[in-house]
Amino acid sequence: MDTKEKVPIDNATYDSNGSRDVDFDAEPPADGGLHRNLKGRHMQMIAIGGSIGAGLFVGTGQSFNNGGPGSVLIGFMIIGLMLLFTVQALGELAVLYPVNGAFFSYGCRFIDDAWGFAMGWDYALAWLTVLPFEITAAGITISFWKEINIGVWIAVFLFLLCVVQFFGVRGYGEVEFVLGMIKVAAVIGFIIFAIVVDCGGVHSKVNRGYLGAHYWHDPGAFKHGFKGFCSVFVNAAFAFGGTELVGLAAAEAADPRKSLPTATKQVFWRITGFYVISLFMVGLILPSNDPDLLGSTGANTKASPFVLAIQMAGVSGLPSVFNAVITISVLSVANSCTFGSTRTMQALAARGMGPKFLMYIDSKGRPLWCVVVQLVFGLLAFINEATAGVTFFAWLLSLSGLSYFFVWGSICLAHIRFRRGWMVQGHTLDELPFQAQFGVIGSYIGFGLNVLALIATFYVSVWPVGGSTNATNFFQSYLAAPIVIALYIFWKVYSRNKGGFFVRAHQMDLLTGMRTFDLDPLEDAAAGRRKSIFVRAARNLV
Repeated sequence: MDTKEKVPIDNATYDSNGSRDVDFDAEPPADGGLHRNLKGRHMQMIAIGGSIGAGLFVGTGQSFNNGGPGSVLIGFMIIGLMLLFTVQALGELAVLYPVNGAFFSYGCRFIDDAWGFAMGWDYALAWLTVLPFEITAAGITISFWKEINIGVWIAVFLFLLCVVQFFGVRGYGEVEFVLGMIKVAAVIGFIIFAIVVDCGGVHSKVNRGYLGAHYWHDPGAFKHGFKGFCSVFVNAAFAFGGTELVGLAAAEAADPRKSLPTATKQVFWRITGFYVISLFMVGLILPSNDPDLLGSTGANTKASPFVLAIQMAGVSGLPSVFNAVITISVLSVANSCTFGSTRTMQALAARGMGPKFLMYIDSKGRPLWCVVVQLVFGLLAFINEATAGVTFFAWLLSLSGLSYFFVWGSICLAHIRFRRGWMVQGHTLDELPFQAQFGVIGSYIGFGLNVLALIATFYVSVWPVGGSTNATNFFQSYLAAPIVIALYIFWKVYSRNKGGFFVRAHQMDLLTGMRTFDLDPLEDAAAGRRKSIFVRAARNLV
């Protein structure tokens, strides 16, 4: 088959630029289809503030305690750089192939079916298990004001999640838009507040005067040496987790060609503004040896470095305000859990890699049975009523500990393989409606950084900070790795896949699910794309 042969086009539509836009539905759902109800504003807010939650506001306290502010800053910059390359690669693929399942589908198509199966189910399990944690976290944040049985709040928050599901993807988009705006405003407000505190502008009962970089010298910028630095990566991955959801939402975006490139560019501001700068400011106004940071695990907002920094400044009332922001943020991530897991499970089932009943999509565009499965997992939050709840959740979260590294690395590798197949089958880069600003070089760097992060995590799993080697610590940190390997081997054996480790470039399916464009009106833009990738990157990030 000639790969350059034009595909017949039916019901073509033309946008204001004269570009022809057609969707090819390779695997139409059995009872309906997903609705394209996500607007540009939804996509941008999902990209900017979609998964800012307990990982950033609470979990980073453990990173400050283990590694110090210098390790936190460098570690988050490394993971942020990796994600910048990853999301750019995802944007290129998702604009051309806005299919349900996104990166799972790309893994199957451009890497290997077995790897796509392993990565897809690992990602779905990660979100399934994170949901009860986030619901629990939301309940714990309430105890900042008053101790009430956590089971009451778990029931309330589960009910609210059920209500959101009635409105389908539009409900998810609107909730994320509103809550995202609150989170963005809160982080910007904290950065301004921290600058004032650092310069000695807060006059209260605890007036420390001008701080500058005092806490970087005493108690110091780095703790526990190289081991402390390596310990930052897992917490950073959990804090950044969900950044890739903008690609998963492509299948339900009203105009992915316009909204996705814009949304992927917003990731630059999210990484620099909401993670790097905010954590840098926390390190300036909160000493890393604060004893309360020892309790910064799970969702203990009383040990949140952000809340502790505000309390240390002595401003009454403000800690309660920020605790409310953390509660909202955690509920937002719980909402994202439902979206991420249900869409991935439905795509797996549609490809024959999951139970058939999960394929069902109702007339409202909701993958109904997938939503039911996710909410049933949410009921696991009630295990907190038992005395063994803490231990259970430690093992439950170990299923998702490394999932993000596997997903992000797979996205970069899928982009590398896609570019290879695109060239081998006679296509040019000018045919792509959107190109990753850092090209395939960025994907190579992103993939390499993912591998290094996995190695660093393995190192601190075997030799943990402040502890000795033991099997429990190792598997609670690294359990996702053997699970992914087991899933990969299972599908290789079950499907009798004998095609090697990669789909060959000349055999890649580049047409199924493609959104095609008549690129003649875009020739001038193509000339601009021939400039240096780094010149293009700088121009397009702002």
